[in-house]
Amino acid sequence: MSKQYLLSGLSVAVAGAVFASSFSSIASAADRAAFEPTPEQRVTARQVAILLDRSHYTKQALNEEMGAKILAMYFDKLDPNRTLFLQSDIDEFTQKYAQSYAERLKRGDLTAGIEIFERYRTRSNEYYDAAKAFLATDVNLNTNQSIVLDREDAQRFTSKQEQLAYWQNQTAYALIGITLSQEDDKEKDKAYLDNPELSRGQDLVKAESRTPVQILTNRLNRQQEQLARLKNDEIMEHILDAAASTYDPHSNYYAPVQAQDMQIQSSLQLEGIGVSIRPDRKNPDYIRIISIVDGGPAATSGQIRANDLILGVAQEGEEMVDTIGFTTREIVALIRGKRGTSVTIKVKQPNAPDSQARTVTLVRDVIKQDESGVQHRVVELPYEGGIKKVGVIEIPSFYLDFKARREGLDVSEYRSVSADTEKAIKALNAQGIDGLVVDLRNNPGGSLDEVAKMLGLFIKEGPLVQIRDNRGNVQIYTDTDGGKQLYQGDLSVLINLGSASASEIFAAAIQDYGLGLIIGSTTTGKGSAQSQRDDVTLGSMTITQRKFYRVNGGSTQNKGVVPDIELVNIYEGMEFGEREYKNPLPWDTIKSTNFVAEGKYSQALLNTLSEQSLARQAQDPQFIYLSKLNEIRAIDDDKKPVDINLDKRRAKAKLIEEKTLAAENARRQATGEAPYLTWSIYQASQDAIAEERGAMKENERPKLPESEAYVLEAARLMFDAKK
Repeated sequence: MSKQYLLSGLSVAVAGAVFASSFSSIASAADRAAFEPTPEQRVTARQVAILLDRSHYTKQALNEEMGAKILAMYFDKLDPNRTLFLQSDIDEFTQKYAQSYAERLKRGDLTAGIEIFERYRTRSNEYYDAAKAFLATDVNLNTNQSIVLDREDAQRFTSKQEQLAYWQNQTAYALIGITLSQEDDKEKDKAYLDNPELSRGQDLVKAESRTPVQILTNRLNRQQEQLARLKNDEIMEHILDAAASTYDPHSNYYAPVQAQDMQIQSSLQLEGIGVSIRPDRKNPDYIRIISIVDGGPAATSGQIRANDLILGVAQEGEEMVDTIGFTTREIVALIRGKRGTSVTIKVKQPNAPDSQARTVTLVRDVIKQDESGVQHRVVELPYEGGIKKVGVIEIPSFYLDFKARREGLDVSEYRSVSADTEKAIKALNAQGIDGLVVDLRNNPGGSLDEVAKMLGLFIKEGPLVQIRDNRGNVQIYTDTDGGKQLYQGDLSVLINLGSASASEIFAAAIQDYGLGLIIGSTTTGKGSAQSQRDDVTLGSMTITQRKFYRVNGGSTQNKGVVPDIELVNIYEGMEFGEREYKNPLPWDTIKSTNFVAEGKYSQALLNTLSEQSLARQAQDPQFIYLSKLNEIRAIDDDKKPVDINLDKRRAKAKLIEEKTLAAENARRQATGEAPYLTWSIYQASQDAIAEERGAMKENERPKLPESEAYVLEAARLMFDAKK
């Protein structure tokens, strides 16, 4: 048996002694002053405090009560999983600073935040040293212990002994995860050797060669070094960003280095893979993909999804680099590169085991305008003995070339989503379509002007959306095209949890006017708008100053847009969207506009349509498959205790693999395809298919059947509504 699987009674005692000594050797430095804030940093703190106090949408004064909330948020921002700070740390700093924290910020006094950060740094170093010392022992990976990974709402530890026990289990759990992931990778490599045709001619990344202990030790060393290298401005960012995000999750402060990173990410979208990333809220060791730029390599691959966690990055011809614990800046540096070269990223969905990670190779490139933006097509739907021609318009975002517009170019000289949608509708009308499906799934939003223009293509006349500012003033966007209505036929709009902001405004207006069915799952609920403030002395800031409202007076904030008819929610069980953030602005209402609904679906009709759709989904191989995946994903729940036992975890992983393979093979057999013989063959085949699809142009890539099922069901419902 391998060394890391063993832990004798003696080594438990040794590990405990090492943990205890690590506390005593570092604790004396707990409250040292990291730095003396510069005049510029103090001025920046005052500016941020004044903006929050006077300019935020909520008009919440930065008073003593708010200061105490900011202090509590600061603790949670530094230690979101509540494993580092002891309860005694929290009590000490709360008693010392809660009453004065707001006034300190308004004076530009950062010393309280700096002192707290140094305690955080001390506790973090204690963890890193203790975990590495534990890894140097014979770690038993088959214990009778368990661990709850998601401690966001848990009580903080009251003793060092309790904390150390958790750290032990946390380290062993990570080691088990790496071990299982390596086993899975080696099985895939063997599948390629035994079945060369599975690679489909792709040069795929080989499995990691280091031991799990080496990988985890390297990861801990890297994280500890990153903590030591933090610049003073970055510490200030932690302090001020906690203050901003206490007001709402979209108000943020960025230090100069982070503001520069935002610019780097903009260039990444031009010569990179086209993703927006940031640390995961609950576990900052993971970097999460927040959104995907349409037309970029990630989007055109069809294999990268918003909400994916990045586990590794491999340069062309090189081994995969384990990136757990990397900063956003370091991930960006790995992903960016010369145009035309390839980069492979390893990603997984939250709550999925590492063994279900996907590796996707992308070719770095600029965004190809001819491949990005609105896509339209016609699908033929068998319906009641005949064939219906269904127009489909896929809208990845509400894009607009702001630079071209600022330079005064004519609208015919640059691309915008409204112009592209208008062309698509005209092309589809010319083909004599029987109905139209507008697909807004995973559309993150974009230009408010553009969504208003787009709505004008469907709405004859009237208000489109309301916007209230932080002074209570309400502006109403109205249709200004003189009563034109480019499309008047049957309409369905597809939405899901990845649909946000402008896409929610579009869906809400279509729903309120009764012009079409809204189908899918409830949207993100991002119903606020931010101003970018680059006039602070150091760095930049975003501050929420406006909120969107439907024409009926209801907000899209927090609640989102609830579909008329629900389909399988692919994000079920994932903590994703506005409602999962800390301190989201609430849903509320204002006065309804004087709008006249052009159509109307009765609740009785919607109930009937929902029943019919549920019956079809229960028989459709694609919806059955997606429902099974939701059930399988629920097996791994970070809020429930999980075993610190390799054999049990391997058995659980095997169960998940068996269920996933069974779900895949059931749909393959139902659609006339041959089943996969083993899990490793299935995984190897999926990786190769992903590589092959990624090499295709977006408009040439076959639609994924599980995605196309939503389009077809939306079309059926649209026609059912007329019966």
